[in-house]
Amino acid sequence: MGTLGTIAVLGATGMVGSRVIDEAAGRGHRVLALSRKPASEHPNVTPVAVDANDPQALREALAGSAPHGAVPDAVVVSVRTFPADQEFLVGATRTVLDVAARRGMRVLVVGGAGALRSPGDRELLVADNPAYVPAEYRAVAVAGVAQLRACQAHAGAEWVYLSPPALLEPGERTGRYRRGTDTLLTAEDSRSWISAEDLAVAVVDELENPGRERHITVVHRSPREGSRPGDASLSP
Repeated sequence: MGTLGTIAVLGATGMVGSRVIDEAAGRGHRVLALSRKPASEHPNVTPVAVDANDPQALREALAGSAPHGAVPDAVVVSVRTFPADQEFLVGATRTVLDVAARRGMRVLVVGGAGALRSPGDRELLVADNPAYVPAEYRAVAVAGVAQLRACQAHAGAEWVYLSPPALLEPGERTGRYRRGTDTLLTAEDSRSWISAEDLAVAVVDELENPGRERHITVVHRSPREGSRPGDASLSP
């Protein structure tokens, strides 16, 4: 991306958003931490109180009309709901895309694994595959698919949708991952997983060096594991 200025992170206090902020700020980027009750003591991070349910407040926060006055160059959307709230998720994403289209911002949506294709069956979405999505989580997975469709239907905004693997949880930052496109990946141990810390590495990598794909995914990579057929790229 060349010189990347300010990054706004919507969902700043969540599992993914908080780690994206740490990763981006640690690399020297200026960060706007957007959430209802943001807090940070990092000198590169500006907390911005905003309710993602309030479209006008969200527009103002992203357009520099809020008290912080900064207009971001890129926006990371990392909001999730459980139980599923598809209307909120799609609505907040569309609001960000609307602002981004007018302001020339790039948007990275951290979505869901449900929007990926199943390994071995490209016609079966992970959201519809009980091998990966138990019944109690299907509504959440379907909401993620709707979020991707909202991105695909939006005219004018520059966006990328990052689907995590089937399992995303707090863990270790190794800086290693494999990257793919629209099909679920598995790690060397046959599990489809990554730490939230390494997902944040992938997010900031994509912002710094954008790829050509609109829908991407990542998975954990062990030190001895090389690239596999179908992987789009390999992190250092």
